[in-house]
Amino acid sequence: MSNIPSLPSDFHSATEFPILDKWNFLNHAAVAPISARAATALEKYTREAARDAYLTGNWYAQADDARARAARLMNAHADEIAFVKNTSEGLAFVANGLEWKSGERIVSTAVEYPANVYPWMDLRQRFGVEHVMLPERHGRIELDELLAAAALPNTRMVALSHVEYASGFRNDIATIGKFCRERGILFCVDAIQSLGVLSVDVRAMNIDFLSADGHKWLLGPEGCGVFFCRAELIASMRPEVGWLNVVNAQDYGHYDFTLRPDARRFECGSYNIPGILALNASMKLIEELGLDFISARVLGLTSHLVDGLKRQNIEVVSSRRDGEASGIVAFKVPGKDQKELNRRLMDQKIVLALREGRLRASPHFYNSEEQIDALLKALDV
Repeated sequence: MSNIPSLPSDFHSATEFPILDKWNFLNHAAVAPISARAATALEKYTREAARDAYLTGNWYAQADDARARAARLMNAHADEIAFVKNTSEGLAFVANGLEWKSGERIVSTAVEYPANVYPWMDLRQRFGVEHVMLPERHGRIELDELLAAAALPNTRMVALSHVEYASGFRNDIATIGKFCRERGILFCVDAIQSLGVLSVDVRAMNIDFLSADGHKWLLGPEGCGVFFCRAELIASMRPEVGWLNVVNAQDYGHYDFTLRPDARRFECGSYNIPGILALNASMKLIEELGLDFISARVLGLTSHLVDGLKRQNIEVVSSRRDGEASGIVAFKVPGKDQKELNRRLMDQKIVLALREGRLRASPHFYNSEEQIDALLKALDV
C-alpha cells in the first residue's frame, strides 16, 4: 500500500475545491480548477473594479506580493521574476531575446509540448539554428543520450520540460543543469508540469530561464504565469518593448528609453491584475501547506494508482523510478479503445485526459485515495 500523507485536520477539500461536489477531477496536467481562494480573489477584484475602479484595490502592491511568492516557490529573487500570459510567452522571450548564429545548437526532445518546440523551430528557419530533438524510449528520456548530445560542439542551449506532458517522465534537471553550467550552455526549463507540485530550485538546478503558466498545478486561472530569468542574463536579453518596461514608466511625458535592469523589463504593458490576484491566492495556499507535503501526497496518490493499475494488468507508461516519477500517470488499457474509454469515464464524472494514445491521470494533493479507487473500479470492466 502506498504511503499517502494525510491532509491537515482543518483542511476541507470540498470547501477549498468545490469541483469535488460534481467531478472526480484527475486532470491537473491540463486545465486545473482554480481554488476557492482564487475564486474569492477574483470576486473581490470585480467588486472593487466595479465600485471604485483602481482607486482602492492597491492591486499593484498585491502583484509585488505575488512576484515575491512565486520567487520563493522556486528559490529565486523577486527581481528575477516577470509575469507572463502563458508558458509560451516566457519561452518566446528566450527565443527572441537572445542573439543567435547559424550553426548553433539547441538540444531538446521529440516529446515536448508544442510551446517548447515551435520557438526553436522558428530559430531554425530564421537563423539556421540546429534544433536537436531526442526520442522518448519506453516512456523515458535517456539522460546519457541527452548529455552526449549537449556535449557536442556549438550547443548553445538545452530546452527541456521538467516533466514531460504526455508520459509524466521527470527529467533530472539538477544533473542536466550542472552539466550545462560547467560548459557555459544555457538551460531553459518549461516547468508548467512541475511548479506547484514538485520541488523546483533554480539555484540548485542551475536553471537560466524558466517559464510556467498558472493554470495547472499552481491552481490559478488561465492567462497568467511566471517567467524566471537569471539575474546575470537579464541585461543581455532584448525584450518586447512597451510603455512599462522602462525605468521611468510612470513619468509619461519624459521619454527615457532605458530598460529596467530587473525582470520587469519583460513586462511591456499593463498587468493581468485579476489573474495575478487569483494566482497569488492559490500560491499562498500552496505555500501554507508546504511543497514537500504536496509533493509527497501527490506521489503517494499516483503510486497508489500505479499499484492498482498493475494489479489489473494495465500497461503503465510513466516511469516510476526514484526521481523520475511525477504527478502524471500515463497508461493504456489493453484491448480497449482508449478514446472511447476516456469518454465513458467522463460520463461517470471521472476526468482524465487522452494524450498520444494514452490515458493520463494527474491528481493533485486535495484528491483522495477513494477517488483513485473509484477510477480503478471504473477501469476494471
